[in-house]
Amino acid sequence: MPMTPKGQPMKYRNLISRRVNQISPSGIRRFFDLLASMEEVISLGIGEPDFATPWHIREAAIHSLEKGYTMYTSNRGMPELRQELSRYLKDNYNLAYDPDSELLITVGVSEGLDLATRATLDPGDEVIMPDPCYVSYNPCVILAAGTPVMVPTCQENNFEISAADIEARLTDKTKAILIGYPANPTGAVLGQDKLAQIAEVARRHQLLVISDEIYAKLVYGVEHTYLATLPEMKERTILLGGFSKAYAMTGWRIGYAAGSREIIGAMTKIHQYTMLCVPIMAQVAAIEALKSGEASTAEMVEDYNRRRLVIVKGLNDIGLPCFEPRGAFFAFPSIKVTGMTSEEFAERLLIEEKVAVVPGSAFGQYGEGYVRCCYATSLADIEEVLSRMKRFVAKHQAK
Repeated sequence: MPMTPKGQPMKYRNLISRRVNQISPSGIRRFFDLLASMEEVISLGIGEPDFATPWHIREAAIHSLEKGYTMYTSNRGMPELRQELSRYLKDNYNLAYDPDSELLITVGVSEGLDLATRATLDPGDEVIMPDPCYVSYNPCVILAAGTPVMVPTCQENNFEISAADIEARLTDKTKAILIGYPANPTGAVLGQDKLAQIAEVARRHQLLVISDEIYAKLVYGVEHTYLATLPEMKERTILLGGFSKAYAMTGWRIGYAAGSREIIGAMTKIHQYTMLCVPIMAQVAAIEALKSGEASTAEMVEDYNRRRLVIVKGLNDIGLPCFEPRGAFFAFPSIKVTGMTSEEFAERLLIEEKVAVVPGSAFGQYGEGYVRCCYATSLADIEEVLSRMKRFVAKHQAK
């Protein structure tokens, strides 16, 4: 251990921010590290498409490199991309955003969320969000000096956060509501009626809503409603979206934030001092995705739907009750029948059957008793996983 000049051990904990010490390492990462040391594992752990980025999108980026497009762009993103994104949102969802002042191109939705919280929260501001939820929500609020206020959701209420539950947790410190539907890890979708009730609470109490809609294109048998399309909500919503899921572009790390001129301007201040800009090659690829990527997305969604039906039926058949996800590409079965914690279940399943899932506790207190299974993998692998899990559950089912 390094020593101070006086020979005393360095007290690193005193050198690290209290906010950083307050958050735990990602519960997902630990299982990925364990997975990396094993062979012949079938993984349902990584939340990304198993498709390659469609060729025409890759080709656009390759062509840009051949032309020497290797320079910085505007902090806000290439004007051509912002204009194309503005057109896309207007033509498809009747959402009108000024490309010069109300759109910001970010390094994935993850950066967008970080910017949104840091640009809007003051120390002690409270942010209401569902539990379970995506692993970054709680830490991003804490790192921005805010206070997360968790709203329990469960299988019995379809993992939906309700306006009544939000209103019951309002205080004079509440500043924002943070939601992500279609949801990771549950696959839950909020219908327009329930979104409208949440919007009414936000309007009445003058709250900001940060809405993570990265899975907006991945829905099955339902329609996704953009929160900002509801009456008087565009001005008080930070819409976070991106290209990773719908266009199989996770590694390109490109997303966007849309909102009022004032909030996007504040987010851009942080972005220009920290990230500067998104790589130009990814921006060129995103332009092509917006122009002609819909057919490829539709094909992927159709394939995900087939896998969704197989895995949900299979999990229920082997005794792991599973809510039917209507969006994203995750199943979230209950493993309570085994008597194990979600971490114990995930670790033992990996060691004994070489199947990787993510413990529900990684997504919050109320994720305990569940595991996340990503079905963005082949049907053959899904069927093999179900066979292995059936054997595992039969062996460990609590008596």
